[in-house]
Amino acid sequence: MNKQLSYIFGNSNKPLLGETIGQNLKKTTLKFPKRDALICVKQNYKATYQQFWDQSSVVAKALISSGVTSGDRIGIWAPNRYEWVLLQYATARIGVILVNINPAYRSSELKFVLKQSGVRLLFSDLVFKTSDYKKMVAKVAKYCNELKNTIFFDETWDEFLKSASSVSDEKLELFENSVQFDQPVNIQYTSGTTGFPKGVTLSHHNLINNGFFVGERLHYSEHDRVCIPVPFYHCFGMVIGNLACTTHGACMVVPDESFNPVSTLETVEKEKCTSLYGVPTMFITELQLPNFDDYDLSSLRTGVMAGSPCPVEIMKQVQSKMFMKEVSICYGMTETSPVSTQTIIGTSIEKQVSTVGTIQDHLEIKIIDYETGEIVERGVPGEVCTRGYSVMLKYWNNPKATNEVIDEARWMHTGDLGVMDEEGYINISGRIKDVIIRGGENISPREIEEFLHTCPAIEDVHVIGVPSEKFGEEIMAWVKAKNDEVVTKDSLTRFCKEQIAHYKIPKYWKFVDAFPITVTGKVRKVEMKEISIKELGLESIAKIKTS
Repeated sequence: MNKQLSYIFGNSNKPLLGETIGQNLKKTTLKFPKRDALICVKQNYKATYQQFWDQSSVVAKALISSGVTSGDRIGIWAPNRYEWVLLQYATARIGVILVNINPAYRSSELKFVLKQSGVRLLFSDLVFKTSDYKKMVAKVAKYCNELKNTIFFDETWDEFLKSASSVSDEKLELFENSVQFDQPVNIQYTSGTTGFPKGVTLSHHNLINNGFFVGERLHYSEHDRVCIPVPFYHCFGMVIGNLACTTHGACMVVPDESFNPVSTLETVEKEKCTSLYGVPTMFITELQLPNFDDYDLSSLRTGVMAGSPCPVEIMKQVQSKMFMKEVSICYGMTETSPVSTQTIIGTSIEKQVSTVGTIQDHLEIKIIDYETGEIVERGVPGEVCTRGYSVMLKYWNNPKATNEVIDEARWMHTGDLGVMDEEGYINISGRIKDVIIRGGENISPREIEEFLHTCPAIEDVHVIGVPSEKFGEEIMAWVKAKNDEVVTKDSLTRFCKEQIAHYKIPKYWKFVDAFPITVTGKVRKVEMKEISIKELGLESIAKIKTS
């Protein structure tokens, strides 16, 4: 008897959407003009679909007035705010490419992204948390030849909008009519094993369909109100969040600039949200609030949990105490727009906590032996590969990196180790790639190593991930100092602080005279990790993560 192979195709009774993001938004607006489209609680902003459409038209006209043309890159560097969403849809309507910039980035990362993508116009906050954005933009702008202007939301946004009056409806329509759904609409930077972030280039077709089919699996309609405390710069916020809503006439509800458990639960109660998003850490933080029982969350029905595995006890509490009986687990990566697998409503709790769901509609997944490339049998671990509408166009201006992950048959090689069971549900058991995932953020050890090599006191450095109960993984750096140089945890943390994002700064530091190496001279990171787990007393957490 032939054994079943680890291959699955996502059957669907609904066709793919063959339209642009702008065309889809127009259809939704015509269907539900008076329904709420976007609420940003902190900014006291509220718009119906008709109002949102009209406001995005103003932003689109102002962009045209600024001189941008189809294919130009427009950067956005800000936390969650209503202007972010308006720009997401306005840029899509006129065929320009929105470049998402992580709000946690510091000057060296900002400079790299602006230069690598060739951003022409940048929209930015003035400050966020400890970051002085205006100061950092001024610092790097002189190195970015293609950057013509920066518009700061709390300073020059209104002036920018006034320029829309010089552009006619007819001119806007000409721009809109020239947009094709296979054109790139978005660039998101993601870390990998090769150091600097790579610009994942995504099309209208990639994003609109992924948002739509995620929403379908959540049973979204115009009656849903979705609380989105996850960031817009990431696919979780702008695709699973915004596009899942606008393809169904649901309302996007934004509680705060960044995640805050109190404002999130207050927003769910006040706005009677039916769906709530987050990574497991967010749900844990919400459940642990001292006054959690004071919030009325009975309007909740569903939601999305993604980023890392969810402990079974937390899932039970989310379903009972937060009323999210129809919560769904999603898995994917930025390169796949992002969702490749998702649990179906009604799936057993065992499947919800031990797997990442089954194949999304219209996609294919196979699991292969990563040495031979052959499809493995069900129940045998191998590399997860995804094919279909969701696979990115390319890494921006990086054909070498693109060809390393997308093969001739257009399979995206994820670098994740997975196992497919007899029902087609997939369990992610680890990674082939040397990537650290901390609280849902993909972090390249190589990128941190290259940065730390710029410290004059360091001779060599190697970065690994170690287990963390709260974040899944934390960063640790093994450092060999130059002769006669004195380095400490505090001095190196200060060195990192204004140069790289806070979540990339190692939590743990180990100072050594040598690194464990193989007979061929390669550093043995596996051994480094084993030593570190033991020295830090993390064996119990490591055991849970691998069990």
